Amino acid sequence: MVNHKFMVRVVTHFVEEQSDPDNKRYVFSYTITIENNGDHDAQLLRRKWLVTDANGKKLVIEGDGVVGEQPLIEAGEQYTYTSGTVIETPVGAMQGFYSMVDMDDKEFDIEVMPFRLALPNILH
Repeated sequence: MVNHKFMVRVVTHFVEEQSDPDNKRYVFSYTITIENNGDHDAQLLRRKWLVTDANGKKLVIEGDGVVGEQPLIEAGEQYTYTSGTVIETPVGAMQGFYSMVDMDDKEFDIEVMPFRLALPNILH
């Protein structure tokens, strides 16, 4: 049995210069690092995100790869990328998963636990 040991780290950033709070537009970037701590290479095929703002408005985003790539993440290596999202409130959250395939053509998912999108210093 193949043991898939992946860790996902997320760093978020409020993009003030692209945001327009008067028009309920809050832009956030997020940098994600996917670490393959297992013994086998795997390729990221698809992603699915659920973005929720403070009003409970939900947006599902899904598609092939990330930022136009379907990276192969070799055992012991990591892959980092930056993307972004827009919500209508100064606070929100994202969560989702990556669909992966190992070198035996077995698909599996890596869960991305919920992470917060928030203006700096808005939450204590």
